[in-house]
Amino acid sequence: MTTELLTNSNTPPRVAEPPPPPMSQVIEATEGRLGIDWAEIWNYRELLYFLTWRDIKIRYKQTVLGAAWAVFQPVMTMIVFSIFFGRLARLGEQTGGVPYPIYVYAGLLPWTFFANAVGFSTNSLVASSNLITKVYFPRLVVPLATVAAGLVDLMISLGVLLGLMVYYGTPVSWELALVPLFLAGTVLTAAGVGTLTAALTVAYRDVRYITPFLLQLWMFVTPVIYPPSLVPRQWHWLLSLNPMAGLIDGFRAAFLARTLDWSHIGISLAVSAVVFWTAAIYFRGVERRFADII
Repeated sequence: MTTELLTNSNTPPRVAEPPPPPMSQVIEATEGRLGIDWAEIWNYRELLYFLTWRDIKIRYKQTVLGAAWAVFQPVMTMIVFSIFFGRLARLGEQTGGVPYPIYVYAGLLPWTFFANAVGFSTNSLVASSNLITKVYFPRLVVPLATVAAGLVDLMISLGVLLGLMVYYGTPVSWELALVPLFLAGTVLTAAGVGTLTAALTVAYRDVRYITPFLLQLWMFVTPVIYPPSLVPRQWHWLLSLNPMAGLIDGFRAAFLARTLDWSHIGISLAVSAVVFWTAAIYFRGVERRFADII
């Protein structure tokens, strides 16, 4: 009876349903203030931290002096400049009574950080090509991590500057509290220029060879080894358009208890913000093509 019912059953066999199509997610770039999605950057803050730590370890891996390079570079540059410019060129007589070694070292610290940050940032995207082509994350994290890694060198080098202040008996003034402001402007300028050169290097690989040469020229049009007073007064407004000029002047004045030229510093701070904003807009416009051409 049971066999007959099973044989004569008109019920069609059950057909397995096809699996649902895989879900897909479209990632689109969004913009926030200054052309950057700051909320997305904040969400990837741990990646920013790990990339920063990676850059620090790579920089000092298999080196003889290790972190001492952060001190060796500006100190040796200070000694060379003190001999050739301080004594032979007599620039030490133009510093208003401040010993030339500490005067030039106070200017070299922010400049060395800026130059190194831009130099390493220029090749940061190309060096991280394996990561960029396989994983999604805001690409701006890569050059920002390189700039953040340079802050470690700057903090180490500041110890030498404090030692020189004690050695030369430099008084401490309230302007020292403004150092974070000038450092923030320097970081903003370095991040802007480094982001721009990093994006350009993806499309034009010779940018990484041109950048060191341009940085050398930039240093000589910035009052790093000479006081701004050597520039004719009618050209000071043009000097202020160089963001590093006013920032170095403010950084040096804060440590050496000098008078702050707020008109000069204010213009440089404004220009540094414009540089970063312009670089961020350009970066956001071309980053979608990085994975295809890197």
